[in-house]
Amino acid sequence: MLIINFSDFPELETQRLKLRRADLNDANELFALRSDPNIMKYIPRPVATSLEEATEHFKMMDEKISNNEMINWAITLKDNPKMIGTIGYFRMKPEHYRAEIGYMLLPDFHGKGYVTEAINGVVDYGFTKMGLHSIEAMIDPENIASAKVLEKCSFVKEAHFKENEFYNGEFIDTVIYSKLNR
Repeated sequence: MLIINFSDFPELETQRLKLRRADLNDANELFALRSDPNIMKYIPRPVATSLEEATEHFKMMDEKISNNEMINWAITLKDNPKMIGTIGYFRMKPEHYRAEIGYMLLPDFHGKGYVTEAINGVVDYGFTKMGLHSIEAMIDPENIASAKVLEKCSFVKEAHFKENEFYNGEFIDTVIYSKLNR
């Protein structure tokens, strides 16, 4: 089984980005992400309604990082420490050497290749440092932009599950993309 340990939190760098541990100083940006209906449109979670919710989300993430249950980075530009998005591994399955990747980016930074760059950096870390064998991404089938980014990062569509999740009073579909460490 894979041994996961984030006690020494890894900071990652790509050509234009720095991925660092998010903290309470990023609460306004996290609230901006999680309260934006357009960003949350494809994420089956409630839209944040207060800054307090963002603060509580940080506390939950810190606890899960401390327990080696997940890892989440703040996406920043190299020349500006302000958080522009988040990316991380959730639903880690150490017994299967597999983890799920998830990401969000503030609208002002869409269409510039930042998510692609962040995914590639986090995938490289997952394969080379964490020892993952496979990485999955679960997306809404209507989220065409996310599907295109994943395909650009060499993820392959594995499955389209019909009405496999119940959220907000309705059954929704899920598409799973994955990438193997080869």
